[in-house]
Amino acid sequence: MQLARSRPEALWNDREMLGTSSEDGRAIRREAERVVNEVAQGLRTLDDGTTWFSALSVAGRQAVLQEVAGYAMQAHITTADGRTGVARSGVKPTANPSVMICMDPPRYWFSALPADEHVTAFRVLVSVFSVADTRRRQIYCKGTCGHTWHNLLPSVERP
Repeated sequence: MQLARSRPEALWNDREMLGTSSEDGRAIRREAERVVNEVAQGLRTLDDGTTWFSALSVAGRQAVLQEVAGYAMQAHITTADGRTGVARSGVKPTANPSVMICMDPPRYWFSALPADEHVTAFRVLVSVFSVADTRRRQIYCKGTCGHTWHNLLPSVERP
């Protein structure tokens, strides 16, 4: 799922804050899109996705958290999706990211969390996105979906 930027200055501010070039930012977002959607579609495990995420720099993790929060917003997560996703994530329901995503309305500022909470935030966000995106694929895209991110093929090799 691609996150559309409505404000051109938002991307500049992200790069400025994160210290990444525009090419680095695009590469991280493309890779995040692939990894997150592979996890959501069961082509990659959450643990594999978390290993990939953990290897990123702090700035890279912040950029990915921002991207995945956008995916979750676009998937229109529900409170039920939040609870189900948190249960699947392996993260305690009382952890900050779990509480944030289960609020009504959910809070999405995961990239502002301290670096030591990035991995738990990623696990929660990807798990909740997976629940919501699966629901949406079954209801809205069943048999007729043209979204490239909903039609991934299993990879032979994964980094």
